[in-house]
Amino acid sequence: MPDTPLGAHAEALRLFGERVRAVGADQWRAPTPCTLWNVRQLVGHVTAEQLWVEPLVTDGRSAGELGDAFSGDVLGEDPAGAWDRASAAAHTALAAPGALERTVGLSYGPVPGSEYCAQLTVDCAVHAWDLSRAIGADERLPDDLVAFCAREVAPHAAELAASGMFAPPLQAPPGASAQTRLLALMGRLD
Repeated sequence: MPDTPLGAHAEALRLFGERVRAVGADQWRAPTPCTLWNVRQLVGHVTAEQLWVEPLVTDGRSAGELGDAFSGDVLGEDPAGAWDRASAAAHTALAAPGALERTVGLSYGPVPGSEYCAQLTVDCAVHAWDLSRAIGADERLPDDLVAFCAREVAPHAAELAASGMFAPPLQAPPGASAQTRLLALMGRLD
């Protein structure tokens, strides 16, 4: 079910994967709405996020122990294949019995596995929009995924912006769609 953490994660992975496979050979260096990243760097970031899941959730290691294990180019010569392998392993790790109840040692401290799963989902979904915009693909996110992400982000938008890792929330125009409101919370306007 898309409104559960695992269902939403699967939907975000599916959507992002579709966009990765739609990247044209001449689009890997194209700019994205994330001004620090081009298309390849954005795909590398989201792929690396999925690579963290198995050691953190399955092996019980902490971000501190792993250090910079997934920095640099994680895509190699086959970006779509790298994405497929990383996303499949991440979802398998999160779907394992008890995984969402485990404590996960992130860089800023321990969090429940369900919260970590939700964070990954939001990151993947919003970056699917970024990637769509960068390559000229359909930018619409599934309504159920937007609703899940909005529920996760809304209570923490100010904290996310204060972290310096996310753009400050923007004011969505009156009558904006749920997707536009979500993107505004994440510092983007469509």
